[in-house]
Amino acid sequence: MRKVARVVLLDPGDRILLLHGHEPDDPADDWWFTPGGGVEGVETREQAALRELAEETGITDVELGPVLWRRTCSFPFAGRRWNQDEWYYLARTTRTATATTAQGLTELEKRSVAGARWWTCRELAESHETVYPTRLAELLRRLLDEGPPASPEVLDTEIV
Repeated sequence: MRKVARVVLLDPGDRILLLHGHEPDDPADDWWFTPGGGVEGVETREQAALRELAEETGITDVELGPVLWRRTCSFPFAGRRWNQDEWYYLARTTRTATATTAQGLTELEKRSVAGARWWTCRELAESHETVYPTRLAELLRRLLDEGPPASPEVLDTEIV
């Protein structure tokens, strides 16, 4: 099980930053997802979240808040199956510009990430795009209405 740290990054207008990913050999097989990735070596999940955010977006001026959600997922990608234990951290930023050629991307990320976009909760709710986790619009609405949960919410396991 791969340990993963993800970031629910919100701007001053409460928009969430999502990355646009796709299968490396099939750009039509695409989806949106939160920045983040696997824990490396002895780093903590918090360190992994901040490192991945910087690598994937160029955004470094954030402080991590609490873990909002935890999710186990399993999905095929780039010719293999990925089994992940994901933790989603809240973070806020005033910087909305992302680095289109962020340093530190792996070769696989360079071949499978097509950009980033800030989404309003309404845009997410009305979208017909594939977004992970699949209940993100509902989760974001609750976060904005009620604030962070007292303890991390365990989301349904997603197997694709």
